[in-house]
Amino acid sequence: MTTENARERIHTFLREHTGGQPLADTDDFFALGYVNSLFAMQLAAFVEKEFALTLGPDDMDFDNFRTVNGLVRLATSRTSAQS
Repeated sequence: MTTENARERIHTFLREHTGGQPLADTDDFFALGYVNSLFAMQLAAFVEKEFALTLGPDDMDFDNFRTVNGLVRLATSRTSAQS
């Protein structure tokens, strides 16, 4: 899994759930009001399914889920570690 591939998948998922709003990789989509705290659970389920991961308690840091960069970092560091 490349970083760019992960970034593209994440952007596609977010566009589908934010009404197509363009998001920069560093935008905090929770602070911007595009999504709410319940969406964090959907993000976690997406990351697990899309990147074939099992997230543990240490992965549930909110910083991993508030930006595209955080999600990419989580997905690529975990998939690299599991390979």
